[in-house]
Amino acid sequence: KGKQWVQALQLLREMASICVHTSTITYSAVVSSCEKCGQWLQALQLFRELADAHIERDTIAYNAAVSACEKSEQWVEALQLFREMADRCVER
Repeated sequence: KGKQWVQALQLLREMASICVHTSTITYSAVVSSCEKCGQWLQALQLFRELADAHIERDTIAYNAAVSACEKSEQWVEALQLFREMADRCVER
């Protein structure tokens, strides 16, 4: 169970390499997998990749990233994400 985030990340990368469409839901699922394994930094990196991939960061994506920070007691990062949500007028 502890390495499932690695498998999820590999699958996400494979999807991109064979031109399978990825979405907010795809990324959020992998972010949640990272959260469950305490990989908050990896979760934030994936969340940031959404913008780079021109994929909308919606409520689901933000909640997954905030949850990953919260589970690892990364309060500063979690609060920054909440502020970003408000600044971008993302529905809560």
